[in-house]
Amino acid sequence: MLVAERHQKIIELVNERSSIRVTELSNIFSVTEETIRRDLEKLEKEQKLQRSHGGAVSVREQDSEIHFSERVITNVLEKKAIAVEAAKQVKSGDRIILDASTTAWYMAKELPNLPLTVITNSIKVVMELSKKEKIEIISMGGRLSPRSLSYVGPLAEQSINMYHVNKVFLSCKGLDFNDGLSDSNELQAMLKKRMIERSDQVYLMVDSSKIGKRAFSQISPLSEVDFVITDKKLDHASCQLFKERNIPIVVV
Repeated sequence: MLVAERHQKIIELVNERSSIRVTELSNIFSVTEETIRRDLEKLEKEQKLQRSHGGAVSVREQDSEIHFSERVITNVLEKKAIAVEAAKQVKSGDRIILDASTTAWYMAKELPNLPLTVITNSIKVVMELSKKEKIEIISMGGRLSPRSLSYVGPLAEQSINMYHVNKVFLSCKGLDFNDGLSDSNELQAMLKKRMIERSDQVYLMVDSSKIGKRAFSQISPLSEVDFVITDKKLDHASCQLFKERNIPIVVV
């Protein structure tokens, strides 16, 4: 294989998988890891990818967040089913965190009008819950992300550190059984990490299309998750991997 052909294949693999390791590329192309590192260095200079510790990530993953209006029409049936199941896990008197995912917004629609405390960085969630007078809403401050309609950044992280809750309900861009949870936006990933740290129980609401994928910014190891709620399109192999890791999973 010519060098130019190898470079093109590397770009295709990185974009397809979102990220890939030097060792994997070395095995795929039967060349040394040092050769792959030189390849990645050249491709990074050409802005075809970005090197990371031990590998490379797709530059596509670092683009601005997909707008909320686009995300809300993706995998709608699956997200709504997941949201309905997640809402069933909330009891009167709970203190919970909801992230700025569209699934969390669907969940906010499903929450009963019970005495609850809900902390969120999502403007859409705040607006939805404002219709339910028994729910106390705490909105984080921070820098407004206009594409996700949510607050992010150091002030938002500082805000979440002030609280401790029973449960956090969040989603992510990718769930890899080795690398854990990840997001395409670094600020969202850092905030979700804080949410997990401030919660007794972590509920991951993730449709099956995200399982087995890795995004740009890591959130946390999969071991931090207590429950996974996903849809019935999940493949059998992934179900087995959850069982092997003793992570309860609900398929809806």
